[in-house]
Amino acid sequence: MKRENVTGRANVEDTPELEAYYRELEGEALGALWNVANEIEPWYPQPKSVPTLWKWRRIEPFVRRAPELVSAEKAARRVVMLVNPGRKEWSAAAGLLYTGVQVMNPGEFTSAHRHQASALRFIMEGRGAYTTVDGERMSLGARDLVLTPNGTWHDHGVEAGGTQCVWQDGLDIPLMNSLDANFYEVHPQVVQTPGKLSRENWSKPYSPQFKYAWDEAYAALKKDAIYEYRNPLTGGPIMPTIGAQLELLRKGEATGAHRHTGSAIYQVAQGSGWSEIGGERFEWEEKDIFAIPSWAPHRHGASEEAVLFSFNDLPAMRALGLYREAPG
Repeated sequence: MKRENVTGRANVEDTPELEAYYRELEGEALGALWNVANEIEPWYPQPKSVPTLWKWRRIEPFVRRAPELVSAEKAARRVVMLVNPGRKEWSAAAGLLYTGVQVMNPGEFTSAHRHQASALRFIMEGRGAYTTVDGERMSLGARDLVLTPNGTWHDHGVEAGGTQCVWQDGLDIPLMNSLDANFYEVHPQVVQTPGKLSRENWSKPYSPQFKYAWDEAYAALKKDAIYEYRNPLTGGPIMPTIGAQLELLRKGEATGAHRHTGSAIYQVAQGSGWSEIGGERFEWEEKDIFAIPSWAPHRHGASEEAVLFSFNDLPAMRALGLYREAPG
């Protein structure tokens, strides 16, 4: 058999001797680079993730049923994961990003823990949600963003007098696992004792601001059409490996197509519209979630005024010198 390569890197005709040689290599945990060069070192990114849209009207029944089937206490984190068809082995939504939808009833809470993965939560609906990060407790409302940076103790819950709350979790769990760098630890207390976190002489690599209120973010967005959540001390990203932003699309408006290294997960915070991703068109409305794989050309348009929330791994791409952008 002749092993031809469209990129011209290898053009090897197999012989019985070569086939025997390959089997011997395999037996010694070795391999021939020329047989896999195109797969492991492509000319441009070839993500296994595929453009995916999760419609809220299809997700919601599964989210609502979860509390009927498993308690928050037994589940620890009662989350319906959004798993990209091309990244099932990593439980990833796109690339090395994970996302899921968590639901909690009034009076429920998660036990306190911390992990290497960086995390954020975008509140989708409900009243009475809260998160405690390194002892500081924050009340959360619809469309608020809260951070639980890597290594911080955190727990979540819903006040007894609140309503059922739903939020989107975003983490870089697949990235941590791909680097063999993940850790998970349980707090000595079931939940943290609330206190005031000192931010004096802050030198940690993530934002000292954990809560980003929707009202403030939306007011800024109305002025500039793009609002990037930032570390107020440095002006840089909120966490070393994850960035987030809001994008305003006015009715009838469409963005230009472009592509970039790094993946992004979007949620429709308001309105309705469409996105073209990798040549495929997706129609979306409020609370829908969709994934843009690395290097996939994409653009968005609005049927009515819309706001898109998104988080991405661009800070990691930039820190590693891997970020690249091009027209779509």
